[in-house]
Amino acid sequence: MKKSLFACFLFVSITAHCQNNDVRAASIADSVMMKMGGKQNWDNTHFLKWNFFGKRTLWWDKYTGNVRIEIPEKKLLIITNINTHHGHAYRNNAEIRQPDSVSYFMDRGYKIWANDSYWLIMPFKLKDPGVNLKYLGISKDSLGTDCFLLELTFNKVGVTPENKYHVYVDRKLYLVNEFDFFEKGTDKSPEFRDPWRNYQRYGNILLADDRGEGKLSDIAVLEEVPSGLFEKP
Repeated sequence: MKKSLFACFLFVSITAHCQNNDVRAASIADSVMMKMGGKQNWDNTHFLKWNFFGKRTLWWDKYTGNVRIEIPEKKLLIITNINTHHGHAYRNNAEIRQPDSVSYFMDRGYKIWANDSYWLIMPFKLKDPGVNLKYLGISKDSLGTDCFLLELTFNKVGVTPENKYHVYVDRKLYLVNEFDFFEKGTDKSPEFRDPWRNYQRYGNILLADDRGEGKLSDIAVLEEVPSGLFEKP
């Protein structure tokens, strides 16, 4: 597993339109959204659960912004809200109360959610506010499939706005097949390329779990979660 998998990636609101894009790129992004289930079904998705490459499990209430992050290796639980950055942290089921530590774990929880959710739902975020979307033409992915190639850069938004992505969209299926990650927008060569394979339906949306060297697992779209999930260990 690449160390880069655990860098903090961009995450911003998913409810608005892309601010800077060309018409062709925007049209392709709209088609991707439709193939993935459509904006209305995405907006109506309430709870998401997934495991990030065997490292941690996340639960996310999209309606409230509440997030639960379970990190068994560190015996750590972070319960936070991505909008308020308030919540609680527990180690060995004992609450961490020192203010500086609480502040650190709230910030850490937000960044983990930002990174891990991007790996799960990036295709739904092609037209986020602050995203510059550019059509680069036709290119083949690593399996030789003809793809539309889109470039994503960012306008001082998110955790790492200096990043750049090249996204490969299958010309026939209108699904994201792969992406290239560039640490800096000025980089000529990507740090790595990862696939987006094995799309399956969860609730009313499509998500892919295969990232080549690792897989997202235990993916679920839920209408209900256990009582107190975002309140206590």
